[in-house]
Amino acid sequence: MTAPLAPPASPTETAETASTYRLTQLESLESEAIHIIREVVAEFERPVLLFSGGKDSVVMLHLATKAFWPAPVPFPLLHVDTGHNFPEVLAYRDATVERLGARLEVASVQDYLDDGRLLERADGTRNPLQTQPLLDAITGHKFDAVFGGGRRDEEKARAKERVISLRDEFGQWDPRNQRPELWNLYNGRHRPGEHVRAFPLSNWTELDIWRYIAAEKIDLPSLYYAHEREVFERDGMLLAVGPYSQPRNDAEAANVRTETVRYRTVGDMSCTGAVESTSYTVDDVITEVAATRITERGATRADDRISEAAMEDRKKEGYF
Repeated sequence: MTAPLAPPASPTETAETASTYRLTQLESLESEAIHIIREVVAEFERPVLLFSGGKDSVVMLHLATKAFWPAPVPFPLLHVDTGHNFPEVLAYRDATVERLGARLEVASVQDYLDDGRLLERADGTRNPLQTQPLLDAITGHKFDAVFGGGRRDEEKARAKERVISLRDEFGQWDPRNQRPELWNLYNGRHRPGEHVRAFPLSNWTELDIWRYIAAEKIDLPSLYYAHEREVFERDGMLLAVGPYSQPRNDAEAANVRTETVRYRTVGDMSCTGAVESTSYTVDDVITEVAATRITERGATRADDRISEAAMEDRKKEGYF
């Protein structure tokens, strides 16, 4: 005797069941990112996560902790320190590493300047000098997969990236050599000496990042929220007055003033601009970002304004 078949579900029951299991947009993005992180850890021997204390790397690290909870994050963190970082960000970086019990590797640009392997740039910025310390750290520690917080909405060169992006034996990226990624299948095959960059946040936008920060109640460095800071204007950006960012001429010096500003992205003090803002809370920032029509890199990063292809040129050399 076979058991009688259950009566078919009514259309109402089917709709209710489907709605119960439907993910929100943020939940879908979170699920995809955690899947990518777990796939990389399963497929590669020595992954590492780039962690600067910026909002994207903070969210990426948060996702990694959720991916392996209650176990600790099973790979180290790597920060390429230019020596011109905001002190608030460095303090946040160190506090986060201590809280999570993570292992932090620091590649110092200053060390390369001190021993002559690199030379200071004429414009005083150090962001473009990060490439060689990064590549040397990858080679020295034999990292075969490097998690980066790049998002496709940030900049046109980053929009070309696959989720898993191959780098050759020189750490260089070829935008014409991109592997297809169909049905969320990621090809991590690489030859000895090569490595890949993995971008779990590829499909996120700046607004998604901030909505996720609000939903998960993630702490950030204080400079992401409105505060008073002494600034001056250069090339349409507000640069902070500090030890690594000073007015270059009388016109800039005469323009020094105290404004209520916040930062949309984090980089060198000498090349990262602030925006006038009264967004003191996460909800305020979400409202502000939803209304903007220019990406954070396009609005506040001088190193991306060197040329039309500035980011792509640096990526071809091995940059993030």
